[in-house]
Amino acid sequence: MIWTLTVNPSLDYNIQVENFREGIVNRSQKESVAAGGKGINVSIVLKNLGIPSTALGFTGGWTGVKIEAMLSEQGIDTDFVYLPQGDSRINVKIKGQSETEINANGPFIDAAHVEFLFMKLNSIHDGDVLVLAGSIPSCLGSDFYDRIMKFLSDRKIDVAVDATGNLLLETLGYRPFLIKPNNHELGELFGVKIEGREQALEYARKLAEKGARNVLVSMAAKGAVLLAEDGKEYECPAPKGIVVNSVGAGDSMVAGFIAGWNEKKDYAHALRMGISCGSASAFSEGLASRDSVLQLYEKLS
Repeated sequence: MIWTLTVNPSLDYNIQVENFREGIVNRSQKESVAAGGKGINVSIVLKNLGIPSTALGFTGGWTGVKIEAMLSEQGIDTDFVYLPQGDSRINVKIKGQSETEINANGPFIDAAHVEFLFMKLNSIHDGDVLVLAGSIPSCLGSDFYDRIMKFLSDRKIDVAVDATGNLLLETLGYRPFLIKPNNHELGELFGVKIEGREQALEYARKLAEKGARNVLVSMAAKGAVLLAEDGKEYECPAPKGIVVNSVGAGDSMVAGFIAGWNEKKDYAHALRMGISCGSASAFSEGLASRDSVLQLYEKLS
């Protein structure tokens, strides 16, 4: 079973504005609303690939009800903790000549409802996969993922962590199965600028030394590199295409890697699936579909 955790999910209000300008009234050409959040994106892409998962997290208010309803309509199982006060956030994504995002804070999460989440985490068993994805509200502290991994440390599960900064670093002692920084996030961890493959692998090794079992570094148009638990280094170029939407591309790569690994237990295949899913999402207005992923996979093989 695959589980995804989105601590602070959102309704994403996507607005297409051809020539967006600050300080004036802008007219939208197109709008759409989607359930958002990094773990939720992973669940959606897995569903598109025909792989079931259960989405965990916190929801609140009418926006929380809407998030759960939209995921249910897509056939995705959910087991959220519903908060009695506050509304799940609405994030605004403005797409014009460039992409502009306005992300809200989300509701306060108290200790009692954190405990409810940990009760749900007890349903995770040996052999399962857990994806911890996205930022954490300040009310929970930067050690929240660390606490979850400690709580589950007696179980033989594969944990994938897609986070940044200390939130990521503090999980490494529990040897996560997969971490996926992009080249910018990897550079920020060490105060350097990652320019290419060799440098990405150099700093991936430092994260492996700290405990990460597999380090997948996405590098946008340059593709991705993987420092695998078997000690080997893998790389895969990005397929050519027109980037339409970068939101969710990294989450899609995580979903693709997990899907590929679970299918064949082969790192090269998992990496190609990750690249194919990430690119398929980047090349479309929504998240990757199965057909678009398989078409890109064939081009990489």
